Amino acid sequence: MAAGCRGGADVTSWTSKLKGALLALVLPVALAGCGVNTIPTKEETAKARWADVQNDYQRRSDLIPNLVATVQGYAAQEKSVLVQVTQARASATQVKVDASTITDPAKMAAYSQAQNQLSGVLGHLLAITENYPDLKSNQNFLALQSQLEGTENRIAIARRDYNEAVRDYNTELHTFPGVLYAGTLYKNEKPIVPFEATDTAQTAPKVSFAPSTSQ
Repeated sequence: MAAGCRGGADVTSWTSKLKGALLALVLPVALAGCGVNTIPTKEETAKARWADVQNDYQRRSDLIPNLVATVQGYAAQEKSVLVQVTQARASATQVKVDASTITDPAKMAAYSQAQNQLSGVLGHLLAITENYPDLKSNQNFLALQSQLEGTENRIAIARRDYNEAVRDYNTELHTFPGVLYAGTLYKNEKPIVPFEATDTAQTAPKVSFAPSTSQ
């Protein structure tokens, strides 16, 4: 009987271990099916969209020195505007917001303000070039104009996609079942700050230089 009892105990122990092993295999799959990975997945998507925003703003920043140099060659008297553009570009370049700080409202506000300021002075620069027909026909200027127009469109799309990813992620943090995981497994996750542009910055600077019909 004693041997039989021991045998039964061994079977019970083996069965318990098997159940534990099966639970260890099934539990991660079950949790994944319940959305345990949704928060980090949406967070990474938002970070990727933010990288797109930064890349497009950097592309615009890279175009500006050549644009300023070209305009200066035809409109040196517009020195104050050229200086403003150069200074605004420098300020915008100095403000850094990477994927680890997009949850900081103050840093995002500083970044947005710097980029909006640059958009404003850049728009002013492009507006005054209307007064210089020779500049508007310069091939280098026309190429820069085309690149800048495309970049501004890309910035607008990147901002929109980023804000949509942020909305999706922030909603997950505050709705069921995401709110359960946000309060347990992901306690340190914070809402991500959307990119907010001023009313004037929502519209890309005018970069069309079609000849006036009155000429």
